[in-house]
Amino acid sequence: MMLKPGILFILLIVLLVADVFGQSVEVQANYNNVGDVDFIAYNNTAVPQFIQIDFADLENTSFDEPLPYVKMVVPGFNSLFTLQRDFDAGPPRFNYRIRSYRSNPVAKVNLDFPYLLPFEPGTEVAAFDVKNISGFMGTAEPKGWLATGFMAESGQEVFASRNGIVVEVTGPARSGEPLNGYQTWPQTVTLLQPDGTLICYRNVTDKNKILVPGEKVFAGQKLGEVAPGATGLILMIYHHILDSDDLLFVIPRFVVATGKVEMLTSSSRYQVIHPLGIRGLEMEKKEKRRLLQ
Repeated sequence: MMLKPGILFILLIVLLVADVFGQSVEVQANYNNVGDVDFIAYNNTAVPQFIQIDFADLENTSFDEPLPYVKMVVPGFNSLFTLQRDFDAGPPRFNYRIRSYRSNPVAKVNLDFPYLLPFEPGTEVAAFDVKNISGFMGTAEPKGWLATGFMAESGQEVFASRNGIVVEVTGPARSGEPLNGYQTWPQTVTLLQPDGTLICYRNVTDKNKILVPGEKVFAGQKLGEVAPGATGLILMIYHHILDSDDLLFVIPRFVVATGKVEMLTSSSRYQVIHPLGIRGLEMEKKEKRRLLQ
């Protein structure tokens, strides 16, 4: 069977996209029965990914989605959009570029969001200035990095500061190709937060293997313990930037015992509280009934 030129053009693009993504996310463009083109994506990983689609050389159609077009694709099948054929015109023809990200490159970050101190309520913690993040991305140190450090003892329980989806858990030694990970540190738990940012908890061990990539965790939920030999916990919140290999880092504000939400200073100690109202901020009603009552 001979394919129409427009269909062959699309299939070639799909093959290129599959190669770029390493089969983690596959994008397909399919003609429907009225001559429009339906775009779909298959996320072959266990965790959400973000894709950007940028069109050029559109013929016999127009792209009406808000720009830039960035879409979170959940594991499995995702319906994206439809390119509608212009009335009384030939089949749509187009060229486009696709780029993938592990966080939202156009994330709208609320810099005043109330994060929980990541330790057991009722305890006291001290913050410290993080001097370096050696090994976070291999040998290359990200530009303008920011991090929050807490003094901690080995075995001390660590709790989620905010809701998120588990995207990576690393043990004492990393395995596999570093470029396929979210960073290159061992002993970490990394979550994708609801605003599309990533939060990495360094020096955390999940010794009971409870956390699974793709699992949703909630603010105030136990993540693990401070790893053996560690003397501190480091939190890094960051996200990718559109059309860039750089990262944008965020310094969070935390809920402290005075009831205020503030940025921590290394000269102060803080009483840990996990107010139910804060824990439930990003929960659905059924999640609140199950976890907060």
